[in-house]
This record gives sequence, C-alpha cells and structure tokens, in this order.
Amino acid sequence: MTPVAVTEIKLEFDTPQFLHALFANDPRNLRYLEKRLDLRVVTRDGWVLLEGDPEGVEKAKTVFRDLEQAKRNGSEIVERDFKLAVDVAAGGGEVGLTDLTEVRLLGLRGRKPVMPRTPHQLEYLQAIEKHDVVFGLGPAGTGKTYLAMAMALTMLKKRLITRVVLTRPAVEAGEALGFLPGDLKEKVAPYLRPLYDALHDMLDPEEGQRYLDDGTIEIAPLAFMRGRTLARSFVILDEAQNTTREQMFMTLTRMGEGSRMVVTGDGSQVDLKPGQASGLVEAERALNGIEGVAFVRFSQVDIVRHPVVARIVEAYDKHRGGQAVRG
Repeated sequence: MTPVAVTEIKLEFDTPQFLHALFANDPRNLRYLEKRLDLRVVTRDGWVLLEGDPEGVEKAKTVFRDLEQAKRNGSEIVERDFKLAVDVAAGGGEVGLTDLTEVRLLGLRGRKPVMPRTPHQLEYLQAIEKHDVVFGLGPAGTGKTYLAMAMALTMLKKRLITRVVLTRPAVEAGEALGFLPGDLKEKVAPYLRPLYDALHDMLDPEEGQRYLDDGTIEIAPLAFMRGRTLARSFVILDEAQNTTREQMFMTLTRMGEGSRMVVTGDGSQVDLKPGQASGLVEAERALNGIEGVAFVRFSQVDIVRHPVVARIVEAYDKHRGGQAVRG
C-alpha cells in the first residue's frame, strides 16, 4: 500500500498580533481550518505550521495569503471572514476575501465603509453597477436592502444620480389602516421604519434630515409612486413579495432617463391575502433573460447578522420540513 504523502509548510508573519488577527484572535477558528482541509495546524509566536496532504496544505496556504491581503487592505477579520476564506479555498471558488474587501461603499464618518461579506453580495453589487433593474431575492438578513441603499447613497455622493427613492408596500393598506390616526403618510410610517433605520445608519443625522427635507431622499409608500416618472433616480422597492401584480408593473414602469432600480424580496414569504398573486413571483417569471434586468439569489449562507442567526434559520427550516422561515 502506497503511503500518503505528507507536506509541511511554515508560514511566518510580521508579528504574533498580526497573525492572530488573521484568524479573528480566536484559536478555535483554526480547528475549522483543520477539519475542512484535513490538516494539522500549529501556531506559535508569529508563525503557523501547516501539515497534511500536499493539496490541503496548498489550499491552507491560499487561505492565509487571502486573509493577509484582506488585512493589509484595511479589513478587520471576523469569524465569518475566516470561515469564508476557508470555504472558498476548500470548494475551489473564484471569489476570495480579498475580492470582497476591494469593494467599499459609503461609510458614516468614523465608521468602516460598507463592503460585501459574501460572494453573492459581491455579485449583487456588480449587477447593480451593470444593469438598469436588479432583483435581489432571498431570506431576511442577507443584506439585500442595506447594500442597495449603500450603493444608492454612494452614487448620490458621486452625482451619478440626483435622487434616491425608497418605497415598500404596506400590506395591510385598507380597512386596518383606516383606524389609525393621522393622514396616509402617518398611517404607513411604521411600515417604512426599516428604511429609515438603514438610512440613519449610513448618514449623519443632520445630513440625512436635510436630504429628506429637500426631497433628495424620499421614503414613501408604494401608493405614492402611481402616475410619476422618476428620472436620474435610484429607486429601491423593498419587501416586493407583498406587491400585487398591478403594483409591481406600475413601479417598474416609473423609471425615467438615467435611473436604475433595485427590487428586493423573498417570494416564499408572501403576506398578501389568500388568492392574491404576488407581483414579485410574476416578475421573476416574466423578466427572466430580459436585457438590462438581472436576478441575484441569496441563500441562508449569505445571512450576515449574528452567526447564530443563520443556524437558527437552518434549524427552523429543517423542523418545518423545508417551509420558508419568516424574518
């Protein structure tokens, strides 16, 4: 029986602190590397020793080089980043952590810029740059709306557009809203709260309020879109699975010259009344393959909230026999 070849490589880094930062300052993450690539990993001082079959060692070497480049690009490596670098190397994927950290969008002063954290998020941002209409589809927590808003504000700062329009349907519009105090805008304000939260996370309060006051940024219920033509605007339609077929068609046809639109939602989480067809589901079928329109589909692996959230979603999904988990 031919013995299995074993390779041993020692990688050295500037300081122990720099090396520890590459695995998120948690030695337990190295166990993940050992398990995924079937290696033995030993680290001490400013070096790490990789031992195993030649292919696995070479992939682990690629992992550390990817992490090192991302760190030198100014990124702070967290557990998710480390595991992504390992998974990409293990699966032979083409998008590494370095590719993700090279894309930087608007960041609030004193905070880090907004960057894609998964290959699908990178694909999403690249699609928004290249296409007039982009559908971001998938579960909650995958960054669909947040990244779209970061891209919109970045383009606004670069003066590629003159206005950002954020809208989402209020699925209970009708009798339920009639009992609430105030005018229509006040009635639907609770449904628009997530959009305000994301906006305030990216802009200084004074700047954000100024944009809202002068109409540079408009947050409005979907009903306010009817009859308008939006030129040089970046339109984000959020929670689009709760649009009717007529609402979706109406919104898509509001685009004017120099505009682009991002539609986000999850076709498996429709909250419309029984028997009412979702405009998002119809759009997926009708617009597939149309020039200028792109679809980017996210999955549970793209959830970028607390790491346990993805595990909770997956556990519930299994418990419910594959039925969609709401979020």
